[in-house]
Amino acid sequence: MHPSDIIGSIAAIAMVFGYLPQTVRTIRTRSTDDIATGTFLMMGFGSACFAVQGILTGNIPLFVTNLLTTIMSSIVFGIKIYNDYFKKRR
Repeated sequence: MHPSDIIGSIAAIAMVFGYLPQTVRTIRTRSTDDIATGTFLMMGFGSACFAVQGILTGNIPLFVTNLLTTIMSSIVFGIKIYNDYFKKRR
């Protein structure tokens, strides 16, 4: 295995497991008061762009990693938007 593959694998694991705790916590508690909307919006957008890059370059690990982080970021962002805009109207 090439050293760049090892670093890429470590980065992929770190990215997925970096998003996972916040996603699980947000799903369980539905609490998003301390989450910056712009952060998850831009991180999700960046991950989506990297996923597209993975498809275009045939880099499956890049695609899968960023697909997972895009999904997790979208979940947190969706709950955040719901809490900020729809719950306050009640």
